Amino acid sequence: MILEKNAATSVPIHELMTRRWSPRAYDVNRPVTRAQLAALLEAARWAPSCNGAEPWRYLIWDRTRDEAGFQRAFECLTPTNKLWVKNVPLLMLSIASPDPLPGGRPNRYPQHDTGMASMCLALQAVALGLIAHQMSGYDVDKVRAAFAIPADCTPMAMIAVGYQANPDVLDEETKKKELAARNRKPLAERFFEGGWGKPVSF
Repeated sequence: MILEKNAATSVPIHELMTRRWSPRAYDVNRPVTRAQLAALLEAARWAPSCNGAEPWRYLIWDRTRDEAGFQRAFECLTPTNKLWVKNVPLLMLSIASPDPLPGGRPNRYPQHDTGMASMCLALQAVALGLIAHQMSGYDVDKVRAAFAIPADCTPMAMIAVGYQANPDVLDEETKKKELAARNRKPLAERFFEGGWGKPVSF
C-alpha cells in the first residue's frame, strides 16, 4: 500500500501542491536516476530570487555512486531521522549563500530564496513520481566540518529524495507520524488584509 495524503484544501489548487507532502517511507531498492536528479536541480535553478542573485547551493549525496559520502551525511542526522533515512537513496543539503546584489549591495533574502528553490525541487519531485522530505533535524556544525561548507554560508534543510514505500517499512513510532492526518491552520489565522491581524475575507 502506497499512502496518499492529498491536502483537503478550502478551494481547488493545482494537484502538484495537493499531492505534495513529506513521507518517511522510502523504497530502499529504487534509486533516483541521474536524469531525474538533473530535472530536480533544473527546477530549483529556475526558482525566483531577489535581483536574480540565485543565492542557493546544494550538496548532493547519491548512495548508488558514493556510499561513503552518503554515510558521512547520514551521520550528521538526528537519531529519529536516521530511523527512516536509512532507506533513502538520495540526500541533499540546501545552503544559503550571501551572494551580493548588483552593485555589491547586501542581500537579505538568501534564506528566503533558497527555500523557494527547494520548494520548486519538491514540486518537481511530485511531477516525477518521487517524494521529497525536507528536514531540520541534523547537526549543522558537524555537516559544516564534514563537507567544508564556508563559514558565511548557512546550511538550511537536509532533503531526502526517492520513491515512496509501504509505511510498514517504518518503525512503529515513525509509522504513527506517517499515518497521522495532515492539517493546516485556517486562512484567517495566517493571512491578513489591510492591516496586521485583520483576516482576509472572500
